[in-house]
Amino acid sequence: MFVIKPFRFLPSIKRKDTNPDFADYSWFKGLFNEEEVNKIKELWREEEAKAAEVLQAGEKKEKDDLRKSRIIFIKPGGANDWIYDKLSQACIQTNTNRYKFEILGYQTELQLASYSEGDFFDWHMDFGMGDISNRKLSITVQLSDSDEYEGGDLQFMVNQNIVTAPRDKGTAIVFPSFALHRVTPVTSGNRKSIVGWIAGPPYR
Repeated sequence: MFVIKPFRFLPSIKRKDTNPDFADYSWFKGLFNEEEVNKIKELWREEEAKAAEVLQAGEKKEKDDLRKSRIIFIKPGGANDWIYDKLSQACIQTNTNRYKFEILGYQTELQLASYSEGDFFDWHMDFGMGDISNRKLSITVQLSDSDEYEGGDLQFMVNQNIVTAPRDKGTAIVFPSFALHRVTPVTSGNRKSIVGWIAGPPYR
């Protein structure tokens, strides 16, 4: 048994103990070119599509009042390795420059998501209890032209300000998994994107 001594007030935090390079989110415009985007979109298989789920109280379940879209999984290995490799490089670079988290690798397979009219993902964090407690970085890649759909904006809540992320096709956006964000309802058209998560040891 041991005793935790009372914490003392720190009168000042030295710069070396802070992260002045932290950003609410980072992006790589055109990380995937037109040909690569089309190649990724060709992975969509209607027969494999399933309703997107959320994790609540340790269980995965459909929850249409929070998340409504369809997904398939992008299998790692073989012909898909280039997708994982390119996103790995973007995440490592972002983490080195911005976040400096301890990261190990992908938490799950990448998801190819499809948002049709009326689909959305309300305010949420990708980090939480249970299986998602080791998520450090979240990734999304815009696969549709911005004029192919209306609505469907990826937005972040920064203090009390709502900030809309870039929606240029081929752009990858990387952000801390504890960031509060949403995808606004798609009002027309179809929006496709990649989503994924990078995991690591518990925060300490």
